[in-house]
Formats: sequence, C-alpha cells, structure tokens
Amino acid sequence: MVEWITSNGLTDYEEAVAFMEARAEAIHKGEADEAIWLVEHPPLYTAGTSAKPADLTDPDRFPVYESKRGGQYTYHGPGQRVAYVMLNVAERGKDVRCFVRDLENWIIAALAEFNIKGHIRDGRVGVWVERPDKPRNIDGSLKEDKVAALGIRLRKWVSFHGLSINVDPDLSHFDGIVPCGIKEHGVTSLVDLGLPVSMEDVDVALKRTFETRFGKDRSCSNADA
Repeated sequence: MVEWITSNGLTDYEEAVAFMEARAEAIHKGEADEAIWLVEHPPLYTAGTSAKPADLTDPDRFPVYESKRGGQYTYHGPGQRVAYVMLNVAERGKDVRCFVRDLENWIIAALAEFNIKGHIRDGRVGVWVERPDKPRNIDGSLKEDKVAALGIRLRKWVSFHGLSINVDPDLSHFDGIVPCGIKEHGVTSLVDLGLPVSMEDVDVALKRTFETRFGKDRSCSNADA
C-alpha cells in the first residue's frame, strides 16, 4: 500500500530530507508503508552527486544544499510540484535502470493528461517538450525545453528524493544554475506552455497515472518500456 501525503505551504528542504531518510529506513524495516510525498519548497538550489561547481552561476542568489541524490544542479521553488518517491525497489525487481525509466514514463503519462507530449532524450536527464513556437535550431531541429526533472537515491533498496514538475514557477530562478548541466536547452512550465493548470490538477494527474507504472501487480521486471 502506498500512502499519499500532500503538504500545504512551503516545506523546509532539510526537514524534507530528514523525513525521507527516516521513512525510507522504516519502509526497509517493514514498519511503514511506501509513500509519495507532494510538496513545494521555498526557492533553493540543490547539488546532486554529479554537480559541477561551474554550473552554479549565481551562488548567492538562493540557499544551496548538497544532495546525495543522483544528477547535477537543480532548482526547487514555489509553483513547482515536487513528488518525493519512497518506494521499495527490492520488491519491484531490483532493477534501478528500469525503476528510473518507470518514473520517467509516469511523468510522461501525467503530462499526457493535459495533452502534453513529453520526451526522454539520450544524454539528457528529465522530461522534455518540443517547442514549435520557437525559432528552430541551426540544424533545423525543433527547440526543446525541460518541463520536469528527476533525481533519486536508493538506500537498502528503498528510494527517496524523486521528481519535480514545473507547474508555474518563476522561470528566471533557473538562471542561477545550469540546470542538470545542460546549456543548450531551456526550461519551461505548464503555464508557460499556455495551460491554465493548478497544482491540484497536477496532483490529480499524478495520482491517476501512478498505478499504470507502479501498481501492486506491476513489478519493474515486467514493466514495458
């Protein structure tokens, strides 16, 4: 059974990490259910295990937190839905790559609820959308912007950290970092794409599509690509 937790207001980042670590340990011990925790944070930057110092271009703009999740620098702030994913990967096939793929496909399924086509690109973490409304690249290809980010950590085969979807954050706040180390592509949000979507709408979409990837009868070992 997966418990869904939604926190109102802005959640302190260090308190969130402490909660996730304790919950992950309890899940490992069989003392707590798996959980998906939906939060928003005050403006901040986090550095994943692959973060490069040069990608923090404005270190004094917002608080910066060293994170033990995978990935590079990312931004969290108001208007962005963060979904912290505390799931028992040992019971879902013990396949980390497949688990990450399922997280990506969960995001894509949630975006599809709003008729947004999300894409996964080799060499680029996160979920991307094509921008035919923008001038094309020099090679004639479509511009692409990131709409969702992803970064997890496993401890004793239980995941924590998770994903973030840009609903309506201040996109200028991403200017203080090179998001996920990628300079040649931009960042967007659901509202920036022209959708009058609320945080509650996104929460409904995440809950409705979760079972398609992580239902009780769907281990990672038999999940389709």
